Amino acid sequence: MLSSLQKNWFLIGIVVVISLARLAPDIGAKGGILKPEITVKYVAVSTIFLNSGLSLKTEELRSAFGHFRLHIFVQSFTLAFAPGVFSLLERMLQFTSLNKWLLKGLLVVGCMPPPVSSAVILTKAVGGNEAAAIFNSAFGSFLGIFVTPFLLLLFFGSSSSVPFLTIVTQLSMTVVLPLLVGQFLRMYIKQWMEETKPPFGTISSCVLLLIIYTTFCDTFSQDNSEIDSSHLVGVVFLIVILQSCLLMLTFSLATMKESSFTPADTVAIMFCSTHKSLTLGIPMLKIVFAGHSNLSLMSIPLLIYHPVQILLGGLLVPTVKAWMIGAQQKGKVEANVGV
Repeated sequence: MLSSLQKNWFLIGIVVVISLARLAPDIGAKGGILKPEITVKYVAVSTIFLNSGLSLKTEELRSAFGHFRLHIFVQSFTLAFAPGVFSLLERMLQFTSLNKWLLKGLLVVGCMPPPVSSAVILTKAVGGNEAAAIFNSAFGSFLGIFVTPFLLLLFFGSSSSVPFLTIVTQLSMTVVLPLLVGQFLRMYIKQWMEETKPPFGTISSCVLLLIIYTTFCDTFSQDNSEIDSSHLVGVVFLIVILQSCLLMLTFSLATMKESSFTPADTVAIMFCSTHKSLTLGIPMLKIVFAGHSNLSLMSIPLLIYHPVQILLGGLLVPTVKAWMIGAQQKGKVEANVGV
C-alpha cells in the first residue's frame, strides 16, 4: 500500500489540495496570505519552465531531429486535428445537460500540447522509439507555448479576460525566458546534473500542486463552484472514450502500409499524439484566463485527462509491447524471405 501511495502521490496530492482549497479558500485566493497574484503568476510558473529548460536534453533532441515525417504526424495531430475534434465534440454536447464550463474545459484539453514526461515514460516502457518520443514531447511543448494560447483565443474569443498583448508579454517573461535560461544554464552544469540527478520532476509537480490549490481557492472563495457529481462522472466517461478512440485512430493511421512507420515509431506516435500536458496546461490557463470566475471548472477536464492518460497507457503497455515484438519479428522474417 505504501508503495502504491508513493507511486501515485501526485494524484493524491491533487485531491488533497482541492479539499484544502474547499476548507479554507481565502488563504490561496487572490489577495490572500499566499499572494498568488505574485507568487503563482510569476514565481511558480517561471519555476516550472526553468525546470523544463534545465531538464530538457538538447543532445537527445538533436539525435531525433531528422525523422521529419513522424514529427509532422505527431505535431499536426496534437495541435491541429485534436483541437478540431474536441471543438466539434464540445459543440455537439452543448445541447445536453452537462455543465457548459466543463464542456469548455474539454475544448481546453484539446488545445493543450503534449506532456514532457508521461508519453516518454510509456514509450520507454514498451520499448518504442524513445528518442522520437523525447523530441516530440519537448518540441510539442515548446510549440504549445505559442500555439496553445492562440488556439484558446481563437476558440474562446472574448471569453479570455486578458488582452492579447498582455498574454504574449507574460508568456515571454514567465515561460519562454525561463525555458531559455534553463537551457543556457544546462550547458554549464550538465555534468553536475548527471551526477546528482536533481528531482526536477518532483519540484515541478509540487509547484503545480500550489497552482492547482490557488486556482480552486479563487473559485471556492466566490461560492460558485457547486457542480452536480453526475456531470463529473459524465466528463470522466467522455474522456475515457475519447482517449481510447484517439489511441485506436493513431495506431490505425501509423500502421497503414502507406505510412511506412516502424513498430517502434508507432508506439511513440500513439502516446505522443494523444497525451496532453497538465504541467504546461494549468500555468497557461492561469495566464490566458486570469481572473475568470469559472477557471477552476474549465481546469477540471484537464485534471481528469492527466490520470486517465497515464492509467490507460499503463494498462496498454503489455499489449502494445507484445504487438510491437510480434510485428518486429514478422518484419525480420519477411525481410529474410525477400532476400
